[in-house]
Amino acid sequence: MRIEKDSLGELEIADEALYGIHSLRSVNNFPKSGERINPYMIKAFFQVKFAAAETNYKCGLLFKEKYDAIQEAIHELIIETDECIKGNFDSIYEKIIVDPYQGGAGTSLNMNINEVIANTALKIMGKEYGDYSSIDPLDDVNLSQSTNDTFPTALRVASIILLRELADSFARLQNSFQKKEEEFKSVLKLGRTQFQDAVPITLGQEFGAYAQAVARDRWRLYNAEERLRSVNLGGTAVGNSVSATNEYVLNVNSILKKITKLPIAKGEDLIDSTQNLDVFVEVHGLVKAGATSIIKICNDLRFLSSGPNGGINEINLPPKQSGSSIMPGKVNPVILENAIQIAELVKGNDVIISNLVSSGNLELNAFAPLIAHTFLKSLTMLRDSNINMAEKCIEDITANVERCKMNLINSSAIAASLISTFGYETIQELVKYAYENKIPFVKALMKSKLLDEGELFNIISKELGINIE
Repeated sequence: MRIEKDSLGELEIADEALYGIHSLRSVNNFPKSGERINPYMIKAFFQVKFAAAETNYKCGLLFKEKYDAIQEAIHELIIETDECIKGNFDSIYEKIIVDPYQGGAGTSLNMNINEVIANTALKIMGKEYGDYSSIDPLDDVNLSQSTNDTFPTALRVASIILLRELADSFARLQNSFQKKEEEFKSVLKLGRTQFQDAVPITLGQEFGAYAQAVARDRWRLYNAEERLRSVNLGGTAVGNSVSATNEYVLNVNSILKKITKLPIAKGEDLIDSTQNLDVFVEVHGLVKAGATSIIKICNDLRFLSSGPNGGINEINLPPKQSGSSIMPGKVNPVILENAIQIAELVKGNDVIISNLVSSGNLELNAFAPLIAHTFLKSLTMLRDSNINMAEKCIEDITANVERCKMNLINSSAIAASLISTFGYETIQELVKYAYENKIPFVKALMKSKLLDEGELFNIISKELGINIE
């Protein structure tokens, strides 16, 4: 064990640990949630530290030996974090040990990042872990910085990357619906409004509407990236750049832009962008809008597939797992149910983010850790859910063509399609006759000999502008 000291005293740290006393105090202070810092946030924080180190070196504030070791350390840590993002392994969490739910406006995470970089750099230099006289987590790694500018900047960088991935997942879902729109373009069925029979529609038209809704969400998110591009790096503690040189402030963001390859820029007012996080309410509101679209679509698909024998049963969802421990053969719409629950979680996160953003005080929002965690969780989970929904559900949906046809011809709602051909009064009498004699409208229509079933479907098809094969 090694001994590390801070202003509160001493703690024993495991010899092989890359974290230090500040990280361990955080772990000891807060309950363990079982959740972890989002790996995109970890990578973005390393990139922020890389930019700061390079700027400090170019400004003559950090000597070359230290800079080279810090740079190499961060490079190693970013590679390790990338592997975690890919799902190959999560050894980065042996180093980044602090809980996402932490007090201190993100100081715990910033300290953890600083200590891990410092000790990794010490290893590269052939020094002992904890030999902070050679490279110090605060004096060297955190030079010209504060939690209050590095944490929000890292959050914005991570958010842009995940926002792009979320937009791509909506594009994937859109493509799946468009394929079904084409596949089902000639499947006539009953439309429904307020769960009641309505005029005819095609199954393809329904799926086309889903594609359009998802496309809107895709473009909303694509355009929302612009709101996250202004960062407050260089503002240090409250945005007025205390403890940072003018040269550092003028250059650090352009270097971060080069490192991340993102179109980020220094905020116009660093004090404003340090204390106010309203942009995350704005952007998450668009994420929530996408979640509401998903919920609506999933509930529609559950309704259309209901039964199969005692329900609507106009589409077949791909069977994924047994649905009951007591009813043999029962299969539930589990992929859609999962998607709904994740979308509801996003809606709940929106309330949390809105409440916490409004709870900031004066020059800082102390609740940035939970804002960050819930924001990134929404992006990550909704992204994965959309891809899962496309791959494991939408792409394998099939149509029950005969059931669609039966539900249509058994409803008097098809009468509306005949008014322009036969007149309102004539069709109204047929609807009345069917009702009084308790027979389907189509039977009353056939009895009237106004037209046969083939002619009926030709008229409906013409009304909908489609060709029936």
